[in-house]
Amino acid sequence: MNDTVKPLAVVTGASSGIGRELAKRFAGNGFDLVVCAEDAELDGAVAELRALGAQVTAVRADLAVYDGVERLYAAIGATHRPIAAAALNAGVGQGGAFLDQELADAARVIDLNITSTVHLARRLLPDMVDADEGRVLITSSIASTMPGSFQAVYNASKSFLQSFAQALQDELKDTGVTVTSLMPGPTETEFFHRAGMDGTPVGKQQKDDDAQVAKEGFEALMRGRDKVVAGSVKTKAQGLAAKVLPDRLKAAGHRRMAEPDEE
Repeated sequence: MNDTVKPLAVVTGASSGIGRELAKRFAGNGFDLVVCAEDAELDGAVAELRALGAQVTAVRADLAVYDGVERLYAAIGATHRPIAAAALNAGVGQGGAFLDQELADAARVIDLNITSTVHLARRLLPDMVDADEGRVLITSSIASTMPGSFQAVYNASKSFLQSFAQALQDELKDTGVTVTSLMPGPTETEFFHRAGMDGTPVGKQQKDDDAQVAKEGFEALMRGRDKVVAGSVKTKAQGLAAKVLPDRLKAAGHRRMAEPDEE
């Protein structure tokens, strides 16, 4: 009988898309899991993860509010197990011109993408540092490298996360804790539909495979890499181009992708 305790990973936004695929990667590589999402799709994800042999604690919570993050953190604490890895992946987008968006919708992008990530990182990292081991994956985006015309708040939120991850990397460089930034491009998930971007060029185009993005992100995390531009050759080329193009050209290019087509 094998009494070996598996390492424990936390994955947010685990009900679908990249988060679900990341959770599957953890489960398939010998981790137990605490997974969180706010929607009913989480039940299906949990069944899939348990079929892969993982012990799974599921938390239905809205991480865009303070109490939701605290509920997740309490559930993590209730396991009485150290966290070996955390994929801070929960996020949401909002398409359209900034002045056409409701303030509440724009604020929710900030609350979920930025505030919940900072909140949960601040809760989890002290124990990792005390143990001198742990891995954190923060889902940024290739969008973090460019002004997001017609997706202004979303891109700005990802720029924050990219800077946040890189700052943590430097602050924690003398510890056994690593922080990795996952930078996908447009990926085949529910993101664009939920962001109201089905009618945009980027919403209509062929996108990267979420399983491939998660595979590259998981491997980068396990290797302790600082960041990974994950997905297709096209996405990787876009990441390279973003390093040299001026902001005004990147903003114009983003407009061509994200501005809704005229009826």
